[in-house]
Amino acid sequence: MNSKNNPKNQIMALSAKLREYQDAYYRTARPEISDLEYDRLCNELQRLENEYPEFLQPDSPTFRVGSDLSSDLPEAAHSIPVLSLDKAYTIDAILEWIQKTTVKGRRDLSFTVEEKIDGVSIVLYYEQGILQKAVTRGNGYVGNDVTANIKTIHSVPLRLIEPVSLAVRGEVYLPVKSFLSLNKKMEVPYANPRNLAAGTIRRIKSRETADIPLEIFVYEGFFTDDEQPETHAELTMRLHKLGFRTNSRFGIFTRERDTDRSFFPEWTIGTFADIGSYIEDAVESRDTLDYEIDGLVVKVNELEVRKELGFTGHHPRWAVAYKFESPEGETIVEGIDIQVGRTGRITPVARVKPVRIGGSVISNVTLHNQDYIDMLELSLGDLVAVSKRGDVIPAVERVLEKNEQGNGVWKIPDSCPSCGSELQKIGAHTFCTNSECPDQVFGRVQFFTAKAQMDIENLGPETIQFLMNEGLLKDVPDIYQIDYRELVGKPGFGEKKCELLLKGVEESKHKPYSSVLASLGIPDLGKKAVELLLDDGILDIDSLLSIVDKAETDRLCGIKGFGEKTVASIIHELSKPVARERIRQLRDAGLQFKQEKTSAENLPEQIFSGQVWCVTGSFVNFTPRSKAMEAVKLRGGRVVTAVTGSTTHLLAGAGAGSKLKKAVSLNTAVVTEDEFIKMLNSDS
Repeated sequence: MNSKNNPKNQIMALSAKLREYQDAYYRTARPEISDLEYDRLCNELQRLENEYPEFLQPDSPTFRVGSDLSSDLPEAAHSIPVLSLDKAYTIDAILEWIQKTTVKGRRDLSFTVEEKIDGVSIVLYYEQGILQKAVTRGNGYVGNDVTANIKTIHSVPLRLIEPVSLAVRGEVYLPVKSFLSLNKKMEVPYANPRNLAAGTIRRIKSRETADIPLEIFVYEGFFTDDEQPETHAELTMRLHKLGFRTNSRFGIFTRERDTDRSFFPEWTIGTFADIGSYIEDAVESRDTLDYEIDGLVVKVNELEVRKELGFTGHHPRWAVAYKFESPEGETIVEGIDIQVGRTGRITPVARVKPVRIGGSVISNVTLHNQDYIDMLELSLGDLVAVSKRGDVIPAVERVLEKNEQGNGVWKIPDSCPSCGSELQKIGAHTFCTNSECPDQVFGRVQFFTAKAQMDIENLGPETIQFLMNEGLLKDVPDIYQIDYRELVGKPGFGEKKCELLLKGVEESKHKPYSSVLASLGIPDLGKKAVELLLDDGILDIDSLLSIVDKAETDRLCGIKGFGEKTVASIIHELSKPVARERIRQLRDAGLQFKQEKTSAENLPEQIFSGQVWCVTGSFVNFTPRSKAMEAVKLRGGRVVTAVTGSTTHLLAGAGAGSKLKKAVSLNTAVVTEDEFIKMLNSDS
């Protein structure tokens, strides 16, 4: 066989070529071949490796595209300390720390200042220059092995320039521009680039990770031989020469200016007197970066002194983080409960030590699902950063310090806390599939009776719970079977309240079909979806159920605004016998399940045609305020939930907040309740 045609030689030659092309594209930004030609060569290498797996190289370029094989993210122990950092919040505190550390070091010291990347901490382990393992921070001693996923990141070298053995700490992040672009396509958008990056490196299939353009900066290296440089600056330069991506925004500061040594030209060299202005410049330029930072890290430059200073139980004594001010609070996770929603979805909720953020005290924080908890590597007792996303929903952003009790990552239990049924994971979420689960029943009834739905007055949460405890209310249709007069004399049930309850229930029978259908709480069939169905001419429940029974997915997918996932979900839910029975009983009770088609001659004058309206605040004559927006739609206007450049009018009631400020800044017409009523009366 010709040596050139030898499979091993072909694989080696093709791999070498592709590594050169990858280096040119990702490190020097000078592509040497077209994307089409690169993909062709990569596919050829993949074919050869599949045919001759015995010749697969540990740093094969095909690892960059990932695999469809599943990975269960096994645990792996760290061989180096992976600790948190002590913190300072002012420049004076940083200078004071430098002074104290210099005294403890018993000699003149120099210090480095680097950006603290707001990403995902990772440790890369190399043997003889080949990447062997990539492990998440975990609890500082044990993390998850995410090697297959990390290998898909082009800025992570699979083979180093030299055959050295070392462990490298770095931060995986997602560039801001990439995050903004990708997040628009997400079914459930992520709060920030860090969380999307963290979720991505924990994907079960590495091919899915390869689709996300993650990057890495490395900032620490630990050689297993005697090659350790003398200073952190020299170590950083060494890592760069080995093929690692280091951050050029790097400062070195000494008591007197150091001009004897050669450093990278992009680095800032100064004295202790320059540190304050360097930090101020870093804070000012923060918003211009294409990656997020949440502070700066100041370190002792001399590595031998670091060994002498050592560590506490949870941070090194030779480094400190300068933390930026942010709308976040730091608190401790004291417990985690799980809530069962009306659809059976399980939501973990962290009970945290109360912390004040943005004028309010936060003690409960949502954790979304198990994947989110795994992504954070969250345990009981951890110190966490909590924010108010959009100034409304509190969320855990990141773990700042692991607990000292050695608690592992918290896991959702196997059984439902409400009914004891076995829980099932469906997609990213965990569910209780018992439709008679008390928490689900309570959630369904509460949703159905709410102001924004059927608006049944006096049937609030406490009354619902009482009726359930009495065995009178087992599902939504029972609302219409109870004889409320018989409740007179029960605790909290006077004659007047019972009459009001009866009146509210009877009045709800006249609610239009659109309200009834949206109030059933069927996943993906909310008010907007119902509106789209009606606009497309599907005006009654029988027509909708006929489409479901015939599995006419094309009919529903043809409606603008309905995607394949939404259609599949609606058909699945409306096919369930329990949903059909609920609809039958409500229809028998006299609720409306048909929308009368409004003729053009019966419509009011289309005074809002071509206009886009939004609403904010509370009103005297429109409770709930959705009634005002119904009036807008009836008169030809379009309704949106947020103020944007295309919004023409904002209806502002008492207590209007951020939407009003946004409308004013965009010169959007702001309409008061009295002005709106005059508009409505002008067409009569």
